[in-house]
Amino acid sequence: MSCRIGVTLLALTGLISAAMGAALSGAPPCPEQHGVQAYAHPEDCGAFFLCVNGTLSLEHCENGLLFDGHGAVHNHCNYHWAVHCGERKADLTPISSPGCEHQFGLYPDSDSCSTTYIKCTHGTPLSSQCDPGLAYDPKSHACVWPDQLLPYCNPEAIVGFKCPQKIPARTAAAKFWPFPRFAVPGDCGRLITCVEGHPRLITCGDGKLFDAESLACLDPEEGPKCANHLK
Repeated sequence: MSCRIGVTLLALTGLISAAMGAALSGAPPCPEQHGVQAYAHPEDCGAFFLCVNGTLSLEHCENGLLFDGHGAVHNHCNYHWAVHCGERKADLTPISSPGCEHQFGLYPDSDSCSTTYIKCTHGTPLSSQCDPGLAYDPKSHACVWPDQLLPYCNPEAIVGFKCPQKIPARTAAAKFWPFPRFAVPGDCGRLITCVEGHPRLITCGDGKLFDAESLACLDPEEGPKCANHLK
């Protein structure tokens, strides 16, 4: 009995090796003998060739992902809606699990405007947060300025600020017209700017701090006066 099982396993291994050999027979050789390289399958958008230190293998993207040459979501693959396959075929049949249409994907977590969204990884949904001041856009699968989602979103409610209709002349805010700036009380790293009457929360970035007097982002050594206190 054990002899038969051994023969069967040997035959199965041979079939798998033959299938892999056939799949790789038309593949170009590895361009480098060192490092990792990944390049597209000529016909299947969900498959790709992977070279690891000169060893070639045929790989397949997880459900909800496709290969585009620069995907970084998982194993060289990207979300299917971000990939242009051209003439390559793409199997987008969903493998669903509770909270996830595909095993990998980004989805809104409600039918209304929200600053959170659902990120599915291996079929497990995880609530994710947009950066402060942004809202999730189901069409672009990204967090965007809430005024870009009018009337779906209310920018004032998300940012917590109402842009004034008029700006006094010869003030710091007026210098930046038509995009006047305002300090965020207690926040030294951000500012509010108004775009067509709608507020946007902006981060200074690069380690800079927002100066409540000049309404500019300055290096810390320049001694910016932050909103309501010195920093």
